Amino acid sequence: MGKGYDLASFYGMMLIKDFLDKGVIMHTKETLIKDLQNMGLTGREAIMVHSSMKSIGEVEGGADTVVDAFMEFFEEGLFMTPTHTWAQMGREYDTFNPVTEPACVGIIPNVFRKREGVVRSLHATHSIAAYGKNAEEFIKGEENATSPCPPGGCWDRLREVDARILLLGVTHGRNTYIHSVDEVLGIGDRLTDEPTPMHIVMPDGSIKDVNMYRHYNRVLKTGAFSDCFDKMKEAFCDLGAAKAVKFGDADCILCEARKIFAVCEKFFAIEETCIIERDELPQEWWK
Repeated sequence: MGKGYDLASFYGMMLIKDFLDKGVIMHTKETLIKDLQNMGLTGREAIMVHSSMKSIGEVEGGADTVVDAFMEFFEEGLFMTPTHTWAQMGREYDTFNPVTEPACVGIIPNVFRKREGVVRSLHATHSIAAYGKNAEEFIKGEENATSPCPPGGCWDRLREVDARILLLGVTHGRNTYIHSVDEVLGIGDRLTDEPTPMHIVMPDGSIKDVNMYRHYNRVLKTGAFSDCFDKMKEAFCDLGAAKAVKFGDADCILCEARKIFAVCEKFFAIEETCIIERDELPQEWWK
């Protein structure tokens, strides 16, 4: 082995060469940071990232490298991911421990939530992990929430801080912020009639009881109605609330929380049930 090389470095170089020979792009922390810059971001924004790791393609170092890229780039901003537990809470068990409970929304949030300096909100079903400017202040009070995205809660605060929302390899069907818009505007038929009793392990080890309403729509007879949000995709883009961007190999959508709110408010004022009951929205509503 030549001077300055160790075995790990050698095999790393061989792996990259193999990918290049096969025409596969190997993304690195540096190339991913460049992708964020190409989106027009400065690193000083507040940003919520919903993600699909596999959509990014091959990344040297895997999910750890992706998290490194975001944390380094947004060092002067506020980087957030959902760390939801709605899939298991109230079904498998009813006690949320923010230190140990895995998120049900993919590998990137689960790597991120364990990093030094990252804080996690105490919401029983729709927690977030945050790092950076005013992170601890941003997540305060979520243990008092009795619905997924209540007015004044973390998801509503995205509008307050003029946050960006990056849908990384996923669609608006994963855009939790639109649930917040529903709750802030008081849109009907979005929550269960009765709450589910749950418990939260507080930082001092005590247990806080909470009665949590869950997402549910009676027309569709399901709590999984967020795919209906995609019916607004074209309008969001046409009205400047969202734009198509790339991160690695992933096709992404970069949104502005305040503008997403404004578009939803406009449409729901016309017809509150439009995204539930219509197959598509009339283009004359925005064109």
